Formats: sequence, structure tokens, C-alpha cells
Amino acid sequence: MNDIRVLVVEDEPLLAEAHTAYTERVPGFVVAGVAHTGREAMAALRRRGGADVDLVLLDFRLPDVHGLDVCRALRAAGSGVDVLAVTSARDLAVVRTAVSLGVTHYLLKPFTFAAFRDKLERYADYRRQALADGEVAAQHEVDRMFATLRGAAPHTLPKGLDVHTLHRVLSALAEREGQSATEVSQATGISRVTARRYLEYLVTIERAVRVLRYGTPGRPEVEYRPV
Repeated sequence: MNDIRVLVVEDEPLLAEAHTAYTERVPGFVVAGVAHTGREAMAALRRRGGADVDLVLLDFRLPDVHGLDVCRALRAAGSGVDVLAVTSARDLAVVRTAVSLGVTHYLLKPFTFAAFRDKLERYADYRRQALADGEVAAQHEVDRMFATLRGAAPHTLPKGLDVHTLHRVLSALAEREGQSATEVSQATGISRVTARRYLEYLVTIERAVRVLRYGTPGRPEVEYRPV
């Protein structure tokens, strides 16, 4: 399969550069262009009918129009280009509308490179399946294509961890900068050992980092900070 061509739509220059750099770090993806407004994005996609772009990384909060209006304009023009929303918009009504307009993925800012890469890799897997010739043989093949886009479900967490406790630990971590496993344990009501398991898991998925805390007698204590 040829490289997937991406149009980055982001009004903040530094974020546009970061998204461009992230995209080019993922094998199989190339940046076809960068737009800083909705009008620039539509102009880029109108060139040769948008044939130079396979995927749009679309910020919703643009200076001239809302990203959802860009999606509406694309669909009204008959464009089937895929859209990955990269936005800080957390309004459920916005999310529902994005789904109804065929937005492929919805990635909330801020995010790690690992989260970004996962979305792109899942999209690439989906695209390989979608572009295959012929027909699907059975329902399970359709289900597999949709599952590729959805990503991992909560039950795929490591054994012994559950999504509700994970959210509690994340909320506790966000309350202040730098907390030990003991402090997270006290804030969430789980044991220190359990808190440490969740914290270490967050480190492995790049949602937290370990930092040594000095200033107390004895060995330095490990504290965790959210990314």
C-alpha cells in the first residue's frame, strides 16, 4: 500500500509543527500539507478533488470556522476523505456530531506520541482492510474492521486492573504535581501496592513519568507525575 497522505489542520503554529513531526515518525504516513484555517483546509482539499490527501488531522477550534463545519462542507461536496479529529473539544454534543459526520477517530488534546501513533496505526490497518478487493465473507469480517478502528476495550487492561480504578488514579494524579504511591493510595482508598501497580501501568503507556523526590531522610522516594 502506498504511503497515507495527511493534511494537518491546526491554527497554532507550534502544534502544527508538532503534529507534522509526529505524523512523519509513524511509518507509512507522509504530510501532504499544512493548513491553519478552515478555508485553507478546504482550498487544499479542492485541489484536484482532494486526490492528494487520504486523511485530515483536524483541529475543531479554528479561527474562522468550526471544524465540524469543515466536515459538513466536505460531505456536502461529496468528499470521502477520512478525518481524525485532534481537538480539546470535550462537549458530548460535538462528539456525537463528529460521529454522525463520519469522523474516523477523536483524539483529545493533550496527548502523548504513543496515543497518536496508536490512532494512526489503527487507521492504517483499517484502510488496508477497506481497500481490499472483493466482498466480506461473513459478519465477523465486518466486525473486525470496526474493531480495528475502535481500539482496545477496557477489558484488555492487564490482569487485575480495571478501568474505573484506573480513572480514579488518574484523577488523583491530576490533583497536584508529583505524588507517591502512598499519597495516591490515600486519595483513592486503595492499597499502596495496588496504587503502585496502576501508576506503573500509566508509566508504561506514557500517561505518567517517574521522578525521584529528595529532601527526606533515607533513600529518595519515587513520585509520579501525569503527562
